[in-house]
Amino acid sequence: MAEFGWPRGKRREAGGLGSVLDLLLANARLVLGVTGAAALAIATLAVKRLIDRATSPRDEGDPKAEQKTLEESWQDLALIKATPKPPKRQRREDLSEPLLSLARPPVPEPRICSAPPETPRVESSPPRCLTLQEKLLSHYSSRLAVPEVQVSLTLQLARSICTQLQNFLRNKCPELPFGSLFLSGPLLDGLEALTADRIHLMLPVVLDAALWSLIPGEDTVVRNPQYWMIKRTDLEYFPRGCSPWDRFIVGQYLSSNALNETLHKMLVASINWPAIGSLLGSVIHPVVATQELKLEVKHDQVEMSITLFPVVEMEGKVLLAAPPEGLVENLWLESFYRAEVSKVKELDAGDAGARQRCLRILNGVCKSHPALHKLSGSPLTHVVLHLSATSLDWAEESLADRFQQVLEELVGYLEKGVLPSYFNHKINLFCELLEDEIDEMGFMLYRALSEPELLLKEK
Repeated sequence: MAEFGWPRGKRREAGGLGSVLDLLLANARLVLGVTGAAALAIATLAVKRLIDRATSPRDEGDPKAEQKTLEESWQDLALIKATPKPPKRQRREDLSEPLLSLARPPVPEPRICSAPPETPRVESSPPRCLTLQEKLLSHYSSRLAVPEVQVSLTLQLARSICTQLQNFLRNKCPELPFGSLFLSGPLLDGLEALTADRIHLMLPVVLDAALWSLIPGEDTVVRNPQYWMIKRTDLEYFPRGCSPWDRFIVGQYLSSNALNETLHKMLVASINWPAIGSLLGSVIHPVVATQELKLEVKHDQVEMSITLFPVVEMEGKVLLAAPPEGLVENLWLESFYRAEVSKVKELDAGDAGARQRCLRILNGVCKSHPALHKLSGSPLTHVVLHLSATSLDWAEESLADRFQQVLEELVGYLEKGVLPSYFNHKINLFCELLEDEIDEMGFMLYRALSEPELLLKEK
């Protein structure tokens, strides 16, 4: 017979459920931590009360007892709702922490440091400032060195063209005693070569000294000691026709213009340059629209220009058929190029000097600078030769000092507007420069005195 309320079996089950809840509460702290254990305890207590009331005998017919039981049930339900919820369960995908973790120890408050610890500094070495000497040597090796393969190919082509032109002149003009053509210019002599693109081809004009004489430049109409005239002499004893060069006489003087015009016609109209170029694996064509005797040569690996200069050597003078611009057509320009190269190399050989290197740097600077390009060549060489007479230390270690000293000398010459030739002090190598050109060059070089590196920058 069952007791009032729940049956006996139910009461035993309730007692067993209570034992399970007690065991769970005992181990909850270890499993759920402090907060989780408290929440579970409150919820369990409320459930346990409900179970106790359900298993205790009910006082039927007693309205006060029923009211009390109903109030206690609402209080327990409110207690369950007020229980703090356990933390949201972690997803399986988040493996940063275990699903059930033990209670974490309290995190210590961060200490406020008065000053952050200094991180070790890696001291970077400051950029090394190159000296002018180092910059000059670097400029020389990086920008002024011409590849040997290019030099070899250029010279080979130039010599082949020289041979072809020599054969043509001997066949076309056997009556004119031209000497043997030879190559000249910076590429061979090493004073100013930047690239292997310019060659001078010298054509000797052989004169009979008994029939020709030189007239100094001071006695000519231009009053310039650098230009000479070549006069035909003793016409009463040796009339015209005695010299094969009489056909180029203008007013008793051998005309450089008349000779150049004849040679120009031959280069342009008489020589089969396409055939010669095909033979040499190149394209060769003469430059028509110019008074210069110039050939343009294009090869797969190099391009260059070859300029032909008729040259007369008499009485220790070297005269080029390069008259000044204007109406005067009989003048011959005295060239000191051969003497310049010879003297510079002689001085360098005597003291193991760096004059040639200094000149190549100076010529490279002036050629690449639009305001200074007219200073390249002979003017710079003559400044170095003048300076060599007073400054004897031209060792490589003194290259920077000599370079700057050459700039100072140039500024002084430009201020005066006069640069005397080393070989003839009557000749002013600045005589053909305009006043504005001299001012512009002087201003640029004056700035470079305090900062020579300006001249070594890329243009």
